[in-house]
Amino acid sequence: MTKKQRAYEIIERLKKEYPDTDCTLEYDQAWKLLVSVRLAAQCTDARVNVVVEKLYEKFPDVNALADADVKEIEEIVRPCGLGNSKARDISACMKVLRDEYGGNVPEDFDRLLALPGVGRKSANLIMGDVFDKPAIVTDTHCIRLVNRMGLVDGIREPAKVERELWKLIPPEEGNDLCHRLVDHGRAVCTARTKPYCDKCCLQDICKKVGVAD
Repeated sequence: MTKKQRAYEIIERLKKEYPDTDCTLEYDQAWKLLVSVRLAAQCTDARVNVVVEKLYEKFPDVNALADADVKEIEEIVRPCGLGNSKARDISACMKVLRDEYGGNVPEDFDRLLALPGVGRKSANLIMGDVFDKPAIVTDTHCIRLVNRMGLVDGIREPAKVERELWKLIPPEEGNDLCHRLVDHGRAVCTARTKPYCDKCCLQDICKKVGVAD
């Protein structure tokens, strides 16, 4: 089985295993996903979802958050860790959205990437989830699983993993596959315990790289 054949089979099996996959960050507007994905760095999505409720109660739109004192933002987002840098990035990002894009999130990968605090992972998430464009989000689950499955070979840098996966994965499948890898990484192919290979839908095609017998 080639890597591309394995990738296609993984896509189909994970579709059956996790048919209703979605982003675990809760949002109803594109700018809110930008805020949440910045807060999610080194923090759980569940905690972010709680913290942003308080943030939006006080600052309900892009203009309000752009006008907010950074210290006030930091006070609210501190439970997500790295409060100072995250608050600065959120403030700067909202100012750019207000001043350059009329409060809207740009539907362009390079323009997203130029926003304060937005890296490739965040930009891909916005492109895929908000704008339904081809995207591959190389978060920690994705990187860990695609190495373990043998789709990439010992590559840990997110941008390099992304480039390798684009060679294997149809553009329209990338975004949902990455969400399903998160689901699978949490439920079966775990990081903190030995993965549950005996109940894995991929056990016969996974390379099990780094998994002890």
